Amino acid sequence: MTDGWLVTGAAGMLGIDLTRMLGDAGTKSVALDRRALDITDRHAVHAAIDDHRPSVVVNCAAWTAVDEAESHETEATWINGDGAANVAEACAKIGATMLHISTDYVFVGDASTPYTEHDETGPRTAYGRSKLAGETAVLTTLPDTGYVVRTAWLYGAHGANFVRTMIRLEGARDTVDVVDDQLGQPTWTVDLAGQVIRLGDAARTRTARPGVYHGTNGGACTWFELARETFRRLGADPERVRPTTSAAFVRPAPRPAYSVLAHDGWRNAGMAPMRDWQTALVDAFPALLAAERG
Repeated sequence: MTDGWLVTGAAGMLGIDLTRMLGDAGTKSVALDRRALDITDRHAVHAAIDDHRPSVVVNCAAWTAVDEAESHETEATWINGDGAANVAEACAKIGATMLHISTDYVFVGDASTPYTEHDETGPRTAYGRSKLAGETAVLTTLPDTGYVVRTAWLYGAHGANFVRTMIRLEGARDTVDVVDDQLGQPTWTVDLAGQVIRLGDAARTRTARPGVYHGTNGGACTWFELARETFRRLGADPERVRPTTSAAFVRPAPRPAYSVLAHDGWRNAGMAPMRDWQTALVDAFPALLAAERG
């Protein structure tokens, strides 16, 4: 086994930032996108990990189309559940550490205080059920070297996301209606990538115990508040963003009303949680603006 890392789903919004940060740090890594590695192909997964023999594998590959999963739950579970299981089995075979990216959708989403890493799960959507299946596979197969990092409300420069959509709509519409009854934690992919790398390093030195960690920026806001903050960053009038309710945007998959996650796992591992979302957004904005407006 080498000291290198292997990243699946490397062409995704998080995967791109993660592999770039590993490269900037001089860490040997192998970046495999969906074309290079289909994690539902058990033979291909074992062959890739046997060939590269990384010490850390980060599974960023996922079915992320939340609404489409409602009518394609079997397919979503092949990727998010069975695919994660394939990666975990291959890691167990060579003794590699696995970091698996998961989601707040594994919870019911109706709490009033931040969900801890040990709170009972209860997904209400096909997507959430498929991701919980992946979590279970990783933690069962790799009780000593398996890590689950749940995240939420991700945004970044390398994919479609809410913040980039608001940047685009600010230049296209006079007003924008945004829901004000869903609370969560906007999380920059660059911050999450850095936290994942720190966790992987801590896992290899046995200073971070295996299990579940919550990888979100600190604080909380509604989508409406995030949209207004985006308009402020653009120098636009935030009053152009108008509040509405989830009932105005009925979707096939119900959105959690409460997606705020606690960060006790980091503190227990002697690691600092991620910074607050407002500060992260300030630093992220130049790259987001450049990506959206060229």
